[in-house]
Amino acid sequence: MARNKEKLVLLLDVGPSMHSVLTEVEKVCSMLVEKKLIYSKNDEMGVVVVGTEETNNDLKKEVGGYDNIVVLQDIKVVDGDLIDTLQKLPRGTVNGDFLDAIVVGMDMLIKRYKDIYKGKKRLCLITNAIHPIKDSLEGSKEDQVRTIAVQMTAQGMKMESLVVRGSLGQGANKRIMDENDRLLSIFSEETRTRTVYVDSPISLLGALKTRRVTPVTVFRGDLEVSPKMKIKVWVYKKTQEERFPTLKKYSEKAPSTNKFATHQVKLDYEYKSIDDSSKVVPPEQRIKGYRYGPQVVPISPAEWDAVKFKPEKGIKLLGFTDASNIIRHYYMKDVYLFIAEPGNTRAILAVSSIARAMKEMNKVAILRCVWRQGQQNVVVGVLTPNISQNDRIPDSFYFNVLPFVEDVREYQFPSFNSLPASLQPNEQQQKAADEFVQRLDLAPSGKEEMLLPDFTPNPVLERFYRHLELKSRQPDAAVPPIDDTLKRITEPDPNLFSENKSVTDALRKHFELKENPKLKKSARRLLREKPSSSNEEDVNADVSDAQTVSSIEKPPGVGIEKIGDLTPVQDFEAIMSRRDSSDWVRTAIMEMRDKILDLLSDPHKEDNHLKAVECIAALREGCILEQEPEPYNNLMRYIYRYCQEKGMSSFSQLLVARELTLISKSESANSDVTDDEARSCFVKTEVKPEN
Repeated sequence: MARNKEKLVLLLDVGPSMHSVLTEVEKVCSMLVEKKLIYSKNDEMGVVVVGTEETNNDLKKEVGGYDNIVVLQDIKVVDGDLIDTLQKLPRGTVNGDFLDAIVVGMDMLIKRYKDIYKGKKRLCLITNAIHPIKDSLEGSKEDQVRTIAVQMTAQGMKMESLVVRGSLGQGANKRIMDENDRLLSIFSEETRTRTVYVDSPISLLGALKTRRVTPVTVFRGDLEVSPKMKIKVWVYKKTQEERFPTLKKYSEKAPSTNKFATHQVKLDYEYKSIDDSSKVVPPEQRIKGYRYGPQVVPISPAEWDAVKFKPEKGIKLLGFTDASNIIRHYYMKDVYLFIAEPGNTRAILAVSSIARAMKEMNKVAILRCVWRQGQQNVVVGVLTPNISQNDRIPDSFYFNVLPFVEDVREYQFPSFNSLPASLQPNEQQQKAADEFVQRLDLAPSGKEEMLLPDFTPNPVLERFYRHLELKSRQPDAAVPPIDDTLKRITEPDPNLFSENKSVTDALRKHFELKENPKLKKSARRLLREKPSSSNEEDVNADVSDAQTVSSIEKPPGVGIEKIGDLTPVQDFEAIMSRRDSSDWVRTAIMEMRDKILDLLSDPHKEDNHLKAVECIAALREGCILEQEPEPYNNLMRYIYRYCQEKGMSSFSQLLVARELTLISKSESANSDVTDDEARSCFVKTEVKPEN
């Protein structure tokens, strides 16, 4: 509809001091037009640049002055040509006056729309505001700004000012910058103006809201504090996830000469009788059926309506609780904003008094919400006070949806304190890790936070829109490389790492990385690389090796339920790592115990001693990690007695050499074995010469 169309004029400072960021300005302004072509293709835009050698604007011709300002594009409906204009901004040679640019932009909007479309006319100023503006012929500069602000308010105009500082402000005259900031603040006080200061290309890319969503209430009605106390409130969505635009099917069947063709694809469904395929069943003779075992149960709309849960629309207070009882990660979905009904003084006072009392007592409220009549689900959430710092803006509440019991996902992880001392970091390692984390903090003390959420765009969506615009012009164009600005969001900051190279080197020094020995070649590749002249014995050996490789390279836990003979250690680790059932840990321990006993009782036991030792080492490590010392200790006590009975002193010496003792209490809190008992277990075995 015409009344929903936005009328926007971009006021862009292209003076010499802005040249270093003009590339980013071109990108963000082009993105603004690209999104309008998708979501608001009837919006109208104009472009004004300030700081050029040339002058071309109506006010210069009519009243004089307003030098170094060029109307690059008159106000018109957004199109692809406007993108081309914004992607090739001129580089100015003089320092312009941003206040003159505002007046030129206002003049364009007034002449084209008069006093209509109030609230839909907007100016967007992008400048660094580090150069002085001209003195006023009448009165002070502040008086001049207030006069402009009055006219802006009378015409129903809004303004958005993006002030790019950071490195651009270094070396500039602080007195001039402070004066310009004060003049811009007058616009914020007197008009509907939003002023944002940015210091990096990333912040600039996210500061300009390229897509504007008109706020719509999700609820208007009573907040029932008690049966005798109700407060009139309005509820808006405060945040909402930005998604990819809906892509529809496009039909090329329409004649190319038809200018009014929509090229839409419409789907129609027909239901035909089984007995007579030529007979179409009308809607009134159809009923939905739902499978229940081998049968299909028909349920009519009337029956569905009779059993539907139909809560009454409304918001009820269930109670108050300490803010510490609501865990932050329990918040679900979007954030809602509760405000008192506009113009209702009693509601505003009631909301403010409750919000300030909750803030003072550190309390939050639990609400039961049904946003609309006929809604089939009930929302339970937490209401948090939002105390306004602006006297002209009343207090309000933020509302977050809380999960029901079945929606809560609790992931329990064992504490590092339960691990043995040998697996815990020493003091130097802990210090190196702490310093590494502190140095890579995105919000270091005394500095501004990097990648602020309000000013950091979604890099996936940004790249999608740029590629979409490119494909609209060049259908066969390949996906372009990722933009440097987006790389700064998605990749580690090289400057940050170079500044903290000593910290990363210290971390690398204290934590030694060892390569995990593992066969790299797959079974198929191993067999393929063998020469065809190999004898039968070599082929059999290759097949055995290939089976071993296949067993080792099998993903952990996939299809492994028993410990095999070829790779018992790898099979044990794979079963222990399975998390689809808590029984797998017990199964793996029992399977490995039986495998160890089989290896010791085999007639060719001398050939299996080394494999049994490796299995015992794997079992010991697994039992420590899972805090299951008892099965391992019982097995080792049995092996101790077995070695004494069978005279297997050589096997006992292997265990002592590998320090495969009992699991002590220092290694597992669940163990009842002291450190002395663990060390003395196999040492007691008397070494006898074997025949």
